[in-house]
This record gives sequence, structure tokens and C-alpha cells, in this order.
Amino acid sequence: MTSEPHAARISDAALSHRPEATPPHDLSTLLAAIRSGPHGPDIAAIFDLGAVLTGGFARTRWYRRRGGDPSAVLLDGIRNGLTDGEYSRFLQQSSHALAGRTEAELDELGVRLFRHTIYGYLYPEAWQLIQTHRAAGHTVVLASSLTRFQVVPVATALGIDTVLYTAMAAHDGVLTGYVDGKTLWRNGKADAVRTLATSGGIDMSRSYAYADTSADLPLLAAVGHPVAVNSERKLNVSAAENNWLALSFPRRRTPGPGDYLRTIAGIVALLGGALFGVLSKSFTGQRRKMADALMACGTGATLRVLGVRLRVTGAEHVRAPRPAVFLFNHQSQFDVIIVPKVLEGGVTGIGKKELTRNPIFGPLMRFVGVTFIDRSDTSTAKAQLAPVVETLRGGLSIGIAPEGTRSYTPEVGRFKKGAFHIAHQAGVPVIPVVVRNAGEISWRNSMIARKGTVDVAILPPIDVSGWDPNDMDDEVEQVRQQFLATLLNWPAPD
Repeated sequence: MTSEPHAARISDAALSHRPEATPPHDLSTLLAAIRSGPHGPDIAAIFDLGAVLTGGFARTRWYRRRGGDPSAVLLDGIRNGLTDGEYSRFLQQSSHALAGRTEAELDELGVRLFRHTIYGYLYPEAWQLIQTHRAAGHTVVLASSLTRFQVVPVATALGIDTVLYTAMAAHDGVLTGYVDGKTLWRNGKADAVRTLATSGGIDMSRSYAYADTSADLPLLAAVGHPVAVNSERKLNVSAAENNWLALSFPRRRTPGPGDYLRTIAGIVALLGGALFGVLSKSFTGQRRKMADALMACGTGATLRVLGVRLRVTGAEHVRAPRPAVFLFNHQSQFDVIIVPKVLEGGVTGIGKKELTRNPIFGPLMRFVGVTFIDRSDTSTAKAQLAPVVETLRGGLSIGIAPEGTRSYTPEVGRFKKGAFHIAHQAGVPVIPVVVRNAGEISWRNSMIARKGTVDVAILPPIDVSGWDPNDMDDEVEQVRQQFLATLLNWPAPD
């Protein structure tokens, strides 16, 4: 990542620049314009932190303590619509709380705060914008007046390599408590972006900027495509006066009492529905029929109580061909409810061994025949997967999350190859199941669910029989790219 906090002041001509064309009127038309517009690294997409993240959450979190705790200071600084006075107070608090601490310690703290709290407040719409700009080959920049300890973990999660931030001075790796050079506040941020543009051959007149506060008016005025995102009143007025696009993203929020109550009711519904399903087929004496009824009744009851609706495209690929290895991207703990409901029975799965200790999901997953894998023992990975191949050969399909773990953003992580080896050995196809918005229903590290709609696209089956099991990296990456392409350009509903 790069940081260039110094630059010449933007000229009056640049500040007075206005786009000649009428801007898109909403997110979908903006995305279409980016895809069809000019491509290449000479066009930048500059995002302020407030355009990718809902702020203002620190005050209600357990980090708020006395004594200048750095966690509280760093989180409290991530606030949408900072005023001049609030930013000055943040700098003063940072000087007190961060002085004497090592850069390595604070880098680690920043990552920990992101993974514990901050990730849950990322706008999925901003992720889609960022990835669309990246697909167009644009230079994507995250520019913030805050410190690297707040900004870099967000940029890393979003795949942004170029980061501009207010640097804190350090001596031998220990912070002094002072700012190193200019802050990236108001003109300071615009100056830093101008320097980056000059050194990187970026055409500002064709570039994009996204911000949420009037403090970034100099930055927005310097580009050809300024966009106000969830902006405060003063910026809204400027956007209207200058015919700038203004986007409004639903704000991420912490779960409320109603969400907790619905989740508890949903768990009760899961257990009750599962029991009802088993009893309804117990007269057959066939464990598979009872397992399918367990999943159908349990997942259906849970989603109804939670107020979660599923919209499925490509449903014709659910039933044919069978058996198959169904691959799904993994962002939420409730994926284990969503995916079985979509696949409509005749499917079991693979889970990490730790799930056997879950008092709710553990017994249910054992009953439906899930194979549990000890991920800490990589030396026996192939041997552990051998029963799964036999399950497929016996006619039962498998659902697998090839990322191996839940993601912090809608980004699809690197795929492990185990699922593809299983499909190749069993002689069955793989079928991508692309899940969108599951992270909006329930955050990665949360068991609390919210109302909402989850979209699921089931893509055509992929024949892996001709793949070389010793050299399938390129083919596996192509499958992953199908997931990303679908998330960025969602198919029309059936």
C-alpha cells in the first residue's frame, strides 16, 4: 500500500470544474456507466472512509472507557460527517492515547478492531462500486483524514492497494503523539490526491470521488465524477446545486431487541421444525427421508420466523444433475439455514470439527450426515475426505464452502481445492451457488439475524472430469471468478 500525504494545492480551475454530462441517477446506472465507460489506471476512484463505512458506533460499544484507551479513540474517530471541531478533538485524543505505543502494536490493534466490530458496518454497495472500478482497471484509492491504524485494515479487506491517511510521527517505531506533516483534512486530502494523480498519471477530469461530508468538497470538486454518499445536509445542497450524483445506502446497524427476540424464536422454530420433519417421516424407517424432512421443515420454519425471504434464480440447476458438489460462498452463520433450504433435500455437507460442540447445529448436522473435518490436521486431509467421495457415489449430493471460512465482506476469498478433488474423484459436476446479502441478515461473527431478503443464484453445472487433479489452479480460479462476476452483475430474476 502507498501513502502520499503531501501535495500542491489544487488550482482554482480544478476546484471550479463541473462534469459536463448529466450524472447517473442511481447506483445501478452508475455501475453500468463505469462498466461501459473508459477503462484503465489513468482513471481513479477515490473513496473517503465515510463513503464505505457507517460510522458513529463506538459510543455504544464496550470500548468506551476512561483513561484515553486507544481502542475507544480509534473507534470514536470513525464517525460519519465529522465537523472541524470534532476532528480537532480526535487529533488531541489520539495524541494522548497513542503516544508511547509502537506502530506494530497499533497496527495489530487496528486489525483486531476491524475483525471484531468495524467489518459489520461496511456498505455492501460500496464493495460493489469498488470491485466494479477494479474490474475496469481503475486506480482505486481509499483516502481518509484518520490514521493508518483505522484505515489500512478497511482497505485491505476491500482489496484497495493505494491508501492515503494522516500520518502519525514515530521515533524508532514508537509514536510521539504528533502528526507527521499535514493532516488530510479538507484541502489537505485534495492536495494529497492531486500529488498522487500527478505522480501516477491520473486524469482527474475523468476520475471519480465518493464522500459523505462537506469537508470533502475540495476533493469532490476536483474530479469529473463527484458522488455524495449518505451525505449530510450541507453536502446535499452542494450536490444539488452542482448536479452531482447523490447516493443513499441503507445504514448498517447493530442488532436491536426485536432482532434478538426473533433470533431466539427462530432457533426454537428450527428445533421444532426439525423434530416435526423427523416425526413426519419416521414411519418410513428411512434415515435419509427423515433427514431431508428435518432440513426442509427446520429451515423453512426458521426463515419464516426470522422474516427472511429467499429470491432464487437458476432454480432449474438444483435438481439436475444429481448427485453434485454444490459450492457456496460463505459470509454468515445462517448460510447453514439458507443453502439447505435452496437445495431442497438430497444434500449433506462438510463442516469443521468444532461445530460438533455447537449445542444446536451440532446434533442436527450429525443427523443429516455431515462429515466433520479437523482443519488443524492437514496431514490427514485427504483421508478425512474419502467418506465424502463415497457419499457422492452413493447418490447423495454435498454442499461445500470452498473458501473454508466466512468472509468479512461480500468478497469471495481464495478457493481451496478439496471440493474440486472430491468432485473429480466421484465423477460428479460442481454447481456454483452464489449467495448475496447473507452478511446483511447476520454478520460474520454474530448469531443474531435480522429481517431481509437473501438472493441466491444457482449457476450451470461445471464438468470437472477433464481437469488435471495435479494442476487445477487456473480452473478453480475461473470458478471463483464466476462467483465474483455474478455478485457484481446480478442476473435478472427467473
